[in-house]
Amino acid sequence: MNDFQPISYLRGFIPYALAAFLVGLVGGLTTVLGPAFVQDMNLAYNNTTWTALAIATSSAVCAPILGKLSDVLGRRITLLLGISIFVLGNVLTAVAGSLVFMLFARFVVGIGTAAIAPTVMSYIVTEFPPQAIAKGFSLYMLISSSAVIFGPSLGGLILEAWDWRVLMWVCVFISALFLILCFLTHPYASFTPKKMTNFDGLGAVFVIAFFSLLLCIPSFGQNFGWLSSGFLLVLILAPLALIGLIVSEKHAENPILSGRFMKRRSFILPVMILFLTQGLMQANMTNVIVFVNYTQPDNTVISGYAISIMYLGMSLGSIFLGPLADRFEPKRILTVSLILTAIGCGIMLFFSPITSVVILASALGILGFGLGANATIFMKIVLSDLPANTAGSGTGIYGLFRDLAAPFGVAVFVPLFTNQITRLVANAPAQITSQAAAVSSIHTLALIELCCIAAGIIIVQLLPKIHHN
Repeated sequence: MNDFQPISYLRGFIPYALAAFLVGLVGGLTTVLGPAFVQDMNLAYNNTTWTALAIATSSAVCAPILGKLSDVLGRRITLLLGISIFVLGNVLTAVAGSLVFMLFARFVVGIGTAAIAPTVMSYIVTEFPPQAIAKGFSLYMLISSSAVIFGPSLGGLILEAWDWRVLMWVCVFISALFLILCFLTHPYASFTPKKMTNFDGLGAVFVIAFFSLLLCIPSFGQNFGWLSSGFLLVLILAPLALIGLIVSEKHAENPILSGRFMKRRSFILPVMILFLTQGLMQANMTNVIVFVNYTQPDNTVISGYAISIMYLGMSLGSIFLGPLADRFEPKRILTVSLILTAIGCGIMLFFSPITSVVILASALGILGFGLGANATIFMKIVLSDLPANTAGSGTGIYGLFRDLAAPFGVAVFVPLFTNQITRLVANAPAQITSQAAAVSSIHTLALIELCCIAAGIIIVQLLPKIHHN
């Protein structure tokens, strides 16, 4: 191996590291956006589901499309295009004056994220040495999660001093600055753009339609009712979109979703575990903010501190547990990390109306430690054998299902938490305070999440072995 290769691939990673840091930093700052926006607009708290779901949905459903596009246009153009869209989305968020406009703005932000994430993962898969891929993904997770550490706390302080619009203009300034830095640090590549003649445009339409409808099913059912016209319409349209997706991909010369890549056990089982466990992260962040708003409405920064600790835990997990997948059997490391997420969820059973920041931070910090390790190891298992000419497509497909886990958790667990509070307050035989209802609801949520983690641990044992020596 050339002695200068490590310096070369790490130097080339600089603009991708900057982009990953940007997404993490702005993501951390805006964790407090949803509850602040609905409160400012005098909307019910269950509308935080939609603000969180809008960005999570677009970042997921657009990932395979933009990942495929990076194979056509090259990583440099795709990366800079993604950051530009990210800037635009944050500008639209800052000027939003209604819930519908806010949802559109957050959807645009998610499109930018969907272009950035696959290009970062694609660079690691193709440019890092094979024996350092897990370390590369650990570095990616470390950069992403460490960027978020101070974001929720700083975002809470900005909200307390000014308002959410000031917060968003800060995000716009940061995003524009990083766009310039990435442009300056990314050299012009020798990549020759491919022709778009074989691009699966119809498949892209059906990918967006089906997976967006899929995520709407639990949200519409819990928020509008399981017999409501909106839920029934989504329930009818989703299978039709799935049929259209299957037919279009079957006849596509270069499909968005590669069946050869997706039918492997090393893809299917990690995705199942992702949906059972990683989706807890986004849901628990939103639910903890709402929980504190119910139980300690005068304390606007305590949840921000706790969520910062969660991202600190994710950073530490990606540093200490994630790289072990290069040396030891990933199944062992995954089992340990899932047990840690179970401990974090278990601590939520001790939440009370006067929960201290220590208890909140302990639950989310331990949960984050396990999640940080999980994310790194899953990427190692699923992506380590991708060929260079389809790296964008493969990382985009994985990004779709990885990022679907977060909106899935939001779609299921956020309305489960907020709607149960509403039902308890409205239907309890004896009068119950909103604080007591929030405590009861968070305890129920923790028990359900523990069951999901237990199922994930069982599935881990079915994963194929990576190290056969």
